[in-house]
Amino acid sequence: MTTLNKPIIMTATMAKQDFSWADSLRRQYYPPERNLISAHITLFHHLPPQALEEVKRSVIDMARHSKPPETMLQRLIHLGGGVGYQLHSPDLLAMRMELADRFHGLLSVQDQQVPRLHITIQNKVSAKEAKQLLNHLSLEFEPRPLQIKGLALHYYMDGPWHEIGEWPFRG
Repeated sequence: MTTLNKPIIMTATMAKQDFSWADSLRRQYYPPERNLISAHITLFHHLPPQALEEVKRSVIDMARHSKPPETMLQRLIHLGGGVGYQLHSPDLLAMRMELADRFHGLLSVQDQQVPRLHITIQNKVSAKEAKQLLNHLSLEFEPRPLQIKGLALHYYMDGPWHEIGEWPFRG
């Protein structure tokens, strides 16, 4: 694979059924002209491309030795100009914190913060439109398990992402 001089994004990947559900909501509610990527759970927003091999080794090692983290769709959240589903997953956060320790010195200011794990299904709309969708989806929302199957790396390409690789949890 060719190494690109573009930021690296790390995501947690969802099991097929959960991905299909989340991505269909994203296609339904995200403004189509701005919806350039599929539904995802971002763990790191901007890892340096020069560290690709180190990052890749860490992801492969983590996936090889970890079991899928228990994860719950906890609640709907208002994102200002959008709506998402907040996730509750102490196991996934612990993995992310371990990776953040490994990547010390490589992290952007944003990635040094503890993330609020979520799946964005709407963004780039007015606060009023987002609030309407939040209220609509809240009528039938109930917390439920969500299956996380692995970790993935992507290049940020100023729009759509370019997949580097995906590794399932095997522990």
